Amino acid sequence: MRGPASVQVSGALAPFAVGFAAELGRVGYTPVAAGFQLQLMAHVSRWLGANGLDAGDLSTDAAEEFLAARRKAGYTMLLTGRGIAPLLGYLRGLGVVAAAPPPKRPGSSAELLLERFAGYLTLERGLAAGTVWDYVHAVRPFLVEVEVEGGGGLGLEGLTAARVTEFVVACCPGARGMAKMTVTALRSLRFLHVEGLISRSLVEAVPSAASWRLTGLPKALEGDQARALLACCDRGTGKGSRDFAVLTILIRLGLRAGEVASLGLDDVDWRAGELIVVGKGRRAERLPLPVDVGEAITAYLQLGRPDSAQDRALFQRVKAPHHALTTGGITQIVASASKRAGLGQIHAHRLRHTAATEMLRAGVPLGMSVRCCVTARC
Repeated sequence: MRGPASVQVSGALAPFAVGFAAELGRVGYTPVAAGFQLQLMAHVSRWLGANGLDAGDLSTDAAEEFLAARRKAGYTMLLTGRGIAPLLGYLRGLGVVAAAPPPKRPGSSAELLLERFAGYLTLERGLAAGTVWDYVHAVRPFLVEVEVEGGGGLGLEGLTAARVTEFVVACCPGARGMAKMTVTALRSLRFLHVEGLISRSLVEAVPSAASWRLTGLPKALEGDQARALLACCDRGTGKGSRDFAVLTILIRLGLRAGEVASLGLDDVDWRAGELIVVGKGRRAERLPLPVDVGEAITAYLQLGRPDSAQDRALFQRVKAPHHALTTGGITQIVASASKRAGLGQIHAHRLRHTAATEMLRAGVPLGMSVRCCVTARC
């Protein structure tokens, strides 16, 4: 595979091939990766012709039919919706293909209420999207049970404290972490009382899950381990400079993986020497920007951050299209670096405890060290 110029696209999509190749280059695809996308475009065009379809007929359903046919034909690459997304996005941007239809609204009473619950958690409680998903996922079985018992309606007016307690006891017999998540999520159903759907709050009816504080705290890295983690990054490459900057921030400032992923270019206040971090509850905190952290970020901006970045996120994916790294991407950076350094499997949160431990060793009082880890968010 030499590149997009070596791929011939015929049929319904032929008029759009040159523009698509240019767009792929603009958003950062390498010639080889762009060539694979053009090959996919050529296959889609042949499939449309074989089925008597035009470019405008490439709906979401038609794309799924094509992908099923591609898998059946034995192709081994670009077999999912994610693979065909660049092509569909380009054609939709031109108005050739209709925009994707909005997701269907849930039909059941429980799902409709869960949708309102998610909105309450996001707007009123200020919870992050991942936390909202966890809470909704934990509460769904309870509301579905209530709906079934009500013969298709929620019947919330008949909801009792005993019913809440019964659900918790039945559904949380093991997995301490899951039990704690479930009871925390159920307590957030004070939303039902706030919305006037029940006459009194049932928060007190939710029992507590057993907890043994501090037994599960990850062990902090020792100094030589932290140095080995940083040293395994090839700082002469774009990816290595990015990974080094991410790890330096995690080790020195004790941020969460999600907080690092959400950093933007505008969150680095070079003049004031501060880093603006948005944490839980969407609270913005200003942290001092240590010299080594600033140097690591600067090196990444000069060497590693792609010019074709599609947003103003600080840390970008290596592969095109270049978008912000996700929380999972930050976690993967830590996991990969720890394996290269011979430290086994290390999670990002362990670096957070490493930062707090180093502050304590430096003589910072416990309360202050916790606040320095972005105001008591350990």
